Amino acid sequence: MNYAWNWGVLWDKTGIGNEIYLNWILIGLGWLFAIGGIAWLIAMVLGTVLGIMRTLPSKTANRIASAYVTLFRNVPLLVQLFIWYYVMPDFLPAGVKNWWFNDLAPNTSAMISASIGLGLFTAARICEQVRTGIQALPKGQTHAAYALGFNTRQVYREVLLPQAFRMILPPLGSELTNCFKNASVASLVGVIELISQVKTIAEYTQSNLEIYTYATLIYMVVNISLLMFMGFLERRFRVPGLMSEGKS
Repeated sequence: MNYAWNWGVLWDKTGIGNEIYLNWILIGLGWLFAIGGIAWLIAMVLGTVLGIMRTLPSKTANRIASAYVTLFRNVPLLVQLFIWYYVMPDFLPAGVKNWWFNDLAPNTSAMISASIGLGLFTAARICEQVRTGIQALPKGQTHAAYALGFNTRQVYREVLLPQAFRMILPPLGSELTNCFKNASVASLVGVIELISQVKTIAEYTQSNLEIYTYATLIYMVVNISLLMFMGFLERRFRVPGLMSEGKS
């Protein structure tokens, strides 16, 4: 194999001042964290609300949440991102539309669109996790809470959700890593995130094997760190007898 290895490619100069390709990677990583973080916040808030709606006695709330899950889980993520980036801005009010197209930097508007699209997509998955966690709890706890005079909001806030979230922390860890991995799709709507920067560097340097190896390692470090954090939360909030015991 006649290949000129260049594992120091990240420290090569880009030709723009004293900038090196590592700077491009760090910029892309920053945008990756921005998209993943905003999307995860949207997914957790909306997914929790939808999960609660799917367990309420109200048929209307249940149907709305079920329709949302059916729609957003069955339309490919890339299609949803294209809709949010290319279609939805045209339906904004005139003032907001002018600000969106003329005042925002293209990368910022693309990042916002990608974050919203990814957040709404992930919310449908979080909804099912929350619903499963709530429905796995003994129904006697709900009846006992109502017997004590709790209203529905208090039942969920004080009794059901604290236990449900403890139970679903392991699958939530998988969803968290999926959210950050799926953020790489944002490069297809113009966000200069990690994958976009990696592809640009590969084109400029022709060090494809090395740069994609570095990208793989970066994603592994990010996702393993997220899983370790979720594992810490799982051990920290474990309730004896409610969750399977493991080594602490």
